[in-house]
Amino acid sequence: MDAYDRKILAALQADGRLTNAELSERVNLSPSQCSRRRSRLEQDGVIVRYGAHLDREKAGYGLATFISVTLATHNRDNAQRFAQLVGGCPEVLEAHALTGEMDYLLKVVVRDLAALSGFVNETLLPHDSVLNVKTSIVLETLKEEAPLPL
Repeated sequence: MDAYDRKILAALQADGRLTNAELSERVNLSPSQCSRRRSRLEQDGVIVRYGAHLDREKAGYGLATFISVTLATHNRDNAQRFAQLVGGCPEVLEAHALTGEMDYLLKVVVRDLAALSGFVNETLLPHDSVLNVKTSIVLETLKEEAPLPL
């Protein structure tokens, strides 16, 4: 990856809707060179997807939370069952396996406290892979979905 690739990636992180002509102007490459590089970055998996960034609150999800999860047992089967559970929950935006006291940290968005209660008490806690959960409600978001520092 060279300086032109980094410029392309930075421009696309800022605006994924750029046409090839607009992108080539921003990075000072010909449209054909820019197109080849963009295609290569996509094929190599550096560019994973394109999408729209939504305002969570305006979309009706007024509550963001972080939920730490401790598994009931620490074996591959239990971890796979938990991964399947989380994979089927659209309110889970992110799920990370961690070192330390907790096993996983989930970023969860829901409409309100009642929905949070339902998610925790009806989805997470009854699952046989889960031993304990701790929920932290986001009071204010200072930075979110920042671009990679290219």
